[in-house]
Amino acid sequence: MNPQHHLNPQHPVVWVLGGTTEGREVVAALSASGFRVLATAVTGYGCDLLGQAGAAELRAGAMDQQGMEEFIGREGVCAVIDATHPYAEEVSRNARNACQRSGIQYLCFERGSSPLGQNPLVRRAKGYEEAARLAADLGEVIFLTTGSKTLRTFVEAARAKGRRVVARVLPQPGVVDHCIGLGLTPRDIVAMQGPFSRELNRALFQEYGASVVVTKDSGEAGGVSAKVGAALDLNLPVVVIDRPESGGERATVVRSPGELPGLLNGMGIRV
Repeated sequence: MNPQHHLNPQHPVVWVLGGTTEGREVVAALSASGFRVLATAVTGYGCDLLGQAGAAELRAGAMDQQGMEEFIGREGVCAVIDATHPYAEEVSRNARNACQRSGIQYLCFERGSSPLGQNPLVRRAKGYEEAARLAADLGEVIFLTTGSKTLRTFVEAARAKGRRVVARVLPQPGVVDHCIGLGLTPRDIVAMQGPFSRELNRALFQEYGASVVVTKDSGEAGGVSAKVGAALDLNLPVVVIDRPESGGERATVVRSPGELPGLLNGMGIRV
């Protein structure tokens, strides 16, 4: 983590996890209500966006559960609001456990999902391995929009059937290096930051000769309806990876940033 000065210990500190759109909305709502907000994201870019939303303090970097527990104690955190990506399972699990062990409140912000309707071209998968097998069965050119972390799973399944993978990933050197390390060539890497319009998705699917598209069920903030709509415009099958269950038994689930000030006040956490 990047060292920065600590927050005033006389003010309760609310820690917001996540450089997502929801993370910025949560930071803005809490800051506007007078809460002292400490926000973290894995990347410096994510931190910059959180700072623009009004976070009092920022940290960039990843932490495991022990690191989170130490961070909570060191910074005087009284509540954690998990606004990470819906598929960031490990981070959320670590945060829940760290809060339980530290005896503080854990709140999980749940991103709204997109109604995708019923269409025989839209196929659901319970996880990445199932999605990879299904995509390799459905098309010669797999256009992957699920990021780089699980890319190996899709590349291995595709190679087993002689398929090509085109990966749309963040335009960061480490991410591109990871793609190349897995054997993708520059012509297979689309380094762009989304979300994208339906029109741009359609143009990219056409340009790269996609025959099947893979996406997470990441809601409107993740542009899933634009991706699915573009694929269906081209009569392409789409594999949609179901979300993991959010929060769990130890979580207070929040669905609107506007709920948070009242919830925190009801928990005895006041500005």
